[in-house]
Formats: sequence, structure tokens, C-alpha cells
Amino acid sequence: MDGIINVRKEKGFTSFDVVAKLRGILKMKKIGHTGTLDPDAEGVLPVCIGKATRVCDLLTDKDKVYEAVMLLGKETDTQDMTGTILKESEVNFSIEEVKQCIESFVGEYAQIPPMYSALKVNGKKLCDLAREGVEVERKARKVQILDIAILSIDLPRVTMRVHCSKGTYIRTLCHDIGEKLGCGACMEYLVRTRVSDFQIEDAKTLQEIETIMKSGKIEEILYPIDTVFKNLPQIHSRKDSTALLYNGNKLPLPVIEEAETIEHTLASFYKEDDCKKVRVYDNANHFVGIYEYRTADRLFKPVKLFFTQQ
Repeated sequence: MDGIINVRKEKGFTSFDVVAKLRGILKMKKIGHTGTLDPDAEGVLPVCIGKATRVCDLLTDKDKVYEAVMLLGKETDTQDMTGTILKESEVNFSIEEVKQCIESFVGEYAQIPPMYSALKVNGKKLCDLAREGVEVERKARKVQILDIAILSIDLPRVTMRVHCSKGTYIRTLCHDIGEKLGCGACMEYLVRTRVSDFQIEDAKTLQEIETIMKSGKIEEILYPIDTVFKNLPQIHSRKDSTALLYNGNKLPLPVIEEAETIEHTLASFYKEDDCKKVRVYDNANHFVGIYEYRTADRLFKPVKLFFTQQ
């Protein structure tokens, strides 16, 4: 069983809980998640099965969309409602002032990761240090807020949809907005609605996955590995070069079906300084892996292989 399951993580579960429960449901050990989601948060958590675990890091790097409720006037040590209240303030702002402040965070900004997070410092998780009462200096990291849509404002609460880059903490974004306003803020609710092309509308809860597994229809919700690479150009090897392909060798330009047009395709798809990566399939359209085209040598070099010979 190789592929990706779009899991809808429910409140109360950690990402590691989801993986552990899936191991029991699917009777498989080789399972990995694609980035942590706080226990109190819910939403999309793509989980990689079998050979697909090799793309976990690629999915972690993808952009994400969240819907969050920010509560102004309250600051906590965890930056959400699970923590100890550190400070409470009056919220005396107009709706327009709040909107302007929120919208000022669109773009790149330096975000300091929260102490209550799974990031490690000298091999120890920040959240474990925080529980011991230890606070360490954290370096600010550049994150990209691609868009913020304000869905509703009923002060002191603001509901917003945030489209952001990897590594963005939404509760820290709420905290930083509150700090800029001067009244403090924390995150009251969070749901992740999208990771790359994986949407919440298609996600399945653990209970639903267990029912599907028992009915013998798990393949129906298992996304193929090449889903992750669907935006890359694709090529196919010729039938007489399958041995070369299956053995993980470099592929000279003449052994692919698209030999006459592929250089033009890659030139229009990539900039000059980009690595020209492609999806490679055999002549029966079985996905083999990701290769990189070397223009000078006119050959394709394997980057990641996923193929199991039929």
C-alpha cells in the first residue's frame, strides 16, 4: 500500500496520535505525517503510506490555508486558549483600525516561533522546556503571509482565512497582531482547510478511514504518489528502454517518447537557472520517479525513485 491519505484531524489528537492510530487501522508500520497540527486544532493532515513516506518533506514544504478565530485583548503563554492568561486589556479600536492592522501582515515578515511548539533546541523540544519553566531565545524566521481574508469581525473576535507559507504559526500571527495593536491577542479556534491540493472537503476522519478499510475500499481514498508532483512536466520511456529505467540508470534523451519536443517544453516551463525536474513513467504509464534533465549532457538523472516493478 503506497500513497497519501487526506486525514481530517479532530480536536484532541496530536499528529503523532493520528499516525499511531493509522498504523493500527491499516496494519502498516511505514507511515508518516506531513507537519504537526496542534492538538486543539483540526483539519487537513495528509499522511503518507509506504513508499509515499519519501515525499513527507515535500508536502511539509507546501503552502497551507487556515481559518482562525482571533480573540483580541487576551494574552496567554501558549498564544492560544489552552494556556495561562498573562494579560487582559480593553479593546478600544474601530473595525477599520483592526482591519488595517491585520492586512499589514500580508507579505513577508519575521516571526519568532512560540515556546509551546515542537521545534527543537539542542535536541530538546521547546514545548518540553516551556513546561519546565525554561524560556530560551528563539531566532525569528521569515514566513510569507500570502493572503488574509477577514471573514467577520465581532470585537473582540475576528474570524479570518490565512493563506501562508510553510513554518507559519497562526497563533503567533494572532499574538503579533495583538501586540501591534497594543491590546494583546490569542488564537481561540483553528482549522486547517488546505495543504497544497489536499482540501478539507475531501478529508476523512480516523473513524471513516477505519470503516473504509474494513469494507476493503481503502484504495478509493489513497492518492497516488505522483499527485504531489502533478505540476511537473511528464515524460515516458520507450518500451525498449524499460530495463534501463527499472535499474535506476540515467536516461539519454533518445530513450524517451517525447524526445523531439521535451527540450522546448522544459525551456518554456523553467527559467534558465531552475533545476529541470520531470515526472518519469514507463511506456505502460506506471510512475517511476522524479528525474532532473541535464542540458549539457542531454540526459535525465534520477532524483527520487518510487517504482515497484509490475
